Amino acid sequence: MNLPNKLTVLRIIMIPLFLVFFFCPMIAHSYFWAFLTFAVASITDMLDGMIARKYNLVTDFGKLMDPLADKLLTIAAFVCLLSMWQGGMRVAGLVCLIVIISREFAVTSMRLVAAEKGLILAADKWGKLKTIAQMIWICQALLRLSLVSSIFGVGAESDMRIIPMWIGIWAAADLVLFAILMILTVGSGLNYIIKNRSLFAQK
Repeated sequence: MNLPNKLTVLRIIMIPLFLVFFFCPMIAHSYFWAFLTFAVASITDMLDGMIARKYNLVTDFGKLMDPLADKLLTIAAFVCLLSMWQGGMRVAGLVCLIVIISREFAVTSMRLVAAEKGLILAADKWGKLKTIAQMIWICQALLRLSLVSSIFGVGAESDMRIIPMWIGIWAAADLVLFAILMILTVGSGLNYIIKNRSLFAQK
């Protein structure tokens, strides 16, 4: 197994570590460690692609497992973060989560159909841009959560009486970024399906 593929496998291994940190508040600064784990895992995503292309180490395993590892990592983080939304935003968050997961299942299903026909469908530029946008959003959301919990205590982010204005502005910007992220998620999924619709053509 070459280095890019090892980085892909490492990213998958880091997912349960991220979940342990996120859901174990008894660990000191657990949200910070969750942020750091996710950030490092995201960096491995950038590195494995760069190394594979630079040294001609692109493999069928990498084409299949690299985007799958990205999906597992980002979906795990989305489940964690969106489940923390409160009130009406909680419903919106769950709807968005269903859309995100549905998009990933649709794309993965197409890759499986292609694999049965002896084809390997790598992620296109829009899919990669979507993944980058998702990872950036998740990283900043985890960082904000880490800062708020470290300064004001776990669960303080929902209490606007003690949250300073700059955190509120950050949270508002977060929603704008999330809207852009959702547009990229849905748009890249539709583009992928349309571009590869010939897979479902009857012969």
